[in-house]
Amino acid sequence: MFTRDGDVFVPSGHARGPWDAQAMHGGGPVALLARALERLETPAPMRVARLAVEFAGPVPLAPVACDARLVRPGKRLALAEATLTPAGAADPVLRARATLLRVGDVALPAAAAEPAVPGPGAGEPDGWAGIGVATDEGFHLSTIELRVARGEGPARLGPALGWFRLRRPLVAGELPSPLERVAAFSDFGNGLSRTLDFSTHLFVNTDLTIHLHREPEGEWIALDARTDLDPAGIGQAVSVLHDERGRIGVAAQSLFVDVARG
Repeated sequence: MFTRDGDVFVPSGHARGPWDAQAMHGGGPVALLARALERLETPAPMRVARLAVEFAGPVPLAPVACDARLVRPGKRLALAEATLTPAGAADPVLRARATLLRVGDVALPAAAAEPAVPGPGAGEPDGWAGIGVATDEGFHLSTIELRVARGEGPARLGPALGWFRLRRPLVAGELPSPLERVAAFSDFGNGLSRTLDFSTHLFVNTDLTIHLHREPEGEWIALDARTDLDPAGIGQAVSVLHDERGRIGVAAQSLFVDVARG
């Protein structure tokens, strides 16, 4: 999706979003923020337990800079911030705040068995072909593979369980980390579980918050997603996150909802 050029990341067409040929899908930029936060130096081994991203506006399909810093260092708990800014621009288009917790070795009682969800092998290949701008390259088209294991997925309305994996690296020459994979996929919750038609309404997420209690394993990440809307024009999409071993966390998005115009 991206190639490094000094301090900036240059996007390919595989980072494009569905609505504007000159703007990125949110998944790639959020994954870049996660990448920057993971690379911060901390006094002790730590892991991102919460990642909260605010979208100030569309992310242009153009080179971007990504910066992260610790705002509250600590050996047990640390707080960090990250920004993503178009090259040459004064203000960031994405801002993230993260909670980092120490990685320890704590003896715990056996957890109760949780209901199993259908795995990626039980899912049907699906995608967003024919939705949005007419192009063969896009984050939703050429970067992710989607298998819908419950519900109808993007072609229909209502809650759905979808398994996602990347078809290509986030940054050229690097293997995506578990956090980068989760960050890239979690932005799909409102599209996967949409309750409105793309041609008649907008339901744009203005933020994304991810909570992880366990580091994901393997290539496949599932979103068990549902969307709830209010006539005031405000909605929420919530996704329970899984890998093939079980539940790993949750993701939530606040939605701006309106009638599509023009």
